[in-house]
Amino acid sequence: MEVVKIEKMCKTYQMGEVLLHALRELDLTIEQGEYLAIMGPSGSGKSTLLNMLGCLDKPSSGLYFLGGSDVSSMDDAELSQIRGQRIGFIFQSYNLIAQLNVIENIELPMFYQGFSRSESMTRAKELAEMVGLGDRLGHRPTELSGGQQQRVAIARALSNDPVIILADEPTGNLDSKSGTEILGILDDLHEKNKTLVIVTHDDHIAQHARRTIHLLDGQIERDYRNGE
Repeated sequence: MEVVKIEKMCKTYQMGEVLLHALRELDLTIEQGEYLAIMGPSGSGKSTLLNMLGCLDKPSSGLYFLGGSDVSSMDDAELSQIRGQRIGFIFQSYNLIAQLNVIENIELPMFYQGFSRSESMTRAKELAEMVGLGDRLGHRPTELSGGQQQRVAIARALSNDPVIILADEPTGNLDSKSGTEILGILDDLHEKNKTLVIVTHDDHIAQHARRTIHLLDGQIERDYRNGE
């Protein structure tokens, strides 16, 4: 089953008098359960593509189907709803709310999706246990290590049972031991048939994925299965 289907996607930005082509008629299909790494040099279009996949921005032209729905024609309110219902985000800087504890940070997306308090708390506790933070439920982000904060972010990304999980340099701020542990959690999610897309500049990290695309000048230069 296709989770993502992108057809001839273009994204241009007006920079003064210069028109910047960030994506150029890009085609991409991602199947259910795939683990995809996006690589490429600075300015290749990695961040722009991730923003498109996450419905954080709209293409200048082309089509984007997410879970069978054409999201390329949706307005901002509809895109916001799609983000809340279908997409899980994992950021390099964690993006946790400092005033909230572990449970509350994980619960936050469920609050916006109309879960009852008892439902959201039960699910948040299960997700915290899954990422190894069952003994840190009442801790706030400042009381956690970087690796623990990223575990909270992963649990939060899973709280809405997304159709796709997008990770932007998820180990970028971590030491090697914590980074390896986070990659292990992502590997486990892949084994559970979650659809994962990770943006990275590190070949070692990309090897955890099963498929890699290299972008260059807004186009896919290479698309291959890892290990082949």
